Amino acid sequence: MRFRDRSDAGRQLAARMKRYAGRGDVVVLALPRGGVPVAFEVARALGAPLDVFLVRKLGAPGHEELALGAIASGGVRVLNEDVVSALGVSRETIDAIAEREGRELARRQRAYRDGRDAPDVRDRIVVLVDDGLATGATMRAAVAALRKLGPGRIIVAVPVGATETCAALAEEADEVVCPRRPEPFYGVGAWYDDFSQTTDQEVRDLLRQAAEPPEVGAAARR
Repeated sequence: MRFRDRSDAGRQLAARMKRYAGRGDVVVLALPRGGVPVAFEVARALGAPLDVFLVRKLGAPGHEELALGAIASGGVRVLNEDVVSALGVSRETIDAIAEREGRELARRQRAYRDGRDAPDVRDRIVVLVDDGLATGATMRAAVAALRKLGPGRIIVAVPVGATETCAALAEEADEVVCPRRPEPFYGVGAWYDDFSQTTDQEVRDLLRQAAEPPEVGAAARR
């Protein structure tokens, strides 16, 4: 039931998505950092471009685990108005939190993209990949933010996830591909032999490798 590592998980996930292989309207977006090694294998198997979709949660003051909303690639801001209203958080406070998180998002944009523009996802099939779903808060924010950019279809793809979380995401995305939904779930890391942290450098290397022509990438891996 366990994956060896994120690359192994990505290959197994890609095997469930063969119907999207070879299509010119598919783009694979990874949630950094752990989603990138998974998405790299998916993109390679589908013959699709790979990029990252950066999301930063806007944590409530004093309750940072509770999301007021999120900011994402493309200058998108999504607010959970119910939470904002219930906590009485002012717009000035939200703006300050968003500015702080925006600096980190911008840092990661610079670190990962090396000056490349974000891909245009309008009317395209977007495969949004992470290494697993526990609460799904980040993925839900990513789906909501991505929806504002006008994709034709959003597919959430993860190797493993909590059953109830995958079911909830199915109400927000157009499709959820999650081959393993173990009970009890325990947590994403419980289903990997190697769940060591993915570094910024690994993210950069994988994105650069994905952008290379196939024959160059193959030579680099030998």
